[in-house]
Amino acid sequence: MKNVAAQTLAFSSLLLACASPSLAAMIDATDPSRIYEIARGFGSAELGRDGQGDPRIVGRIDGTKYGIYFYGCRKGKDCDDIQFSAGWSGTKVSLEKINRWNLEKRYGKAYLDRDGDPRLEMVVNIDYGVSTRNLEDSFNWWTKAMESFKEEVLQ
Repeated sequence: MKNVAAQTLAFSSLLLACASPSLAAMIDATDPSRIYEIARGFGSAELGRDGQGDPRIVGRIDGTKYGIYFYGCRKGKDCDDIQFSAGWSGTKVSLEKINRWNLEKRYGKAYLDRDGDPRLEMVVNIDYGVSTRNLEDSFNWWTKAMESFKEEVLQ
């Protein structure tokens, strides 16, 4: 009986050891500092709080300012998901260009804000965790979306 218990304990330890690296690599919106570290790999970034006390990252990728907003937070913590957002004030864009963007593109929802300025947003569901590589890939998609938006809509 002791042998079976020892084998079970050894097997459980092995499973835990194998699972731990992948679990440790999982990122969700409850730890904004890990998202901030990834953001810094794509350009400058600062981690702070928005007007409601929720985490917010403000950064620049290739000179374009953007924000990462955290949603589903409870008292500024334990957030569910994030949204990338960028806006260009003083730049006039037709609604036709915005509509064409939304029709043709999979990543990045565009609209005109109250002042008629173009905005681009991209929601990223990281509730329950994603791998570091997955979130880095979302940053890559965001970078591509901003580049395309500047070339195709703002020009």
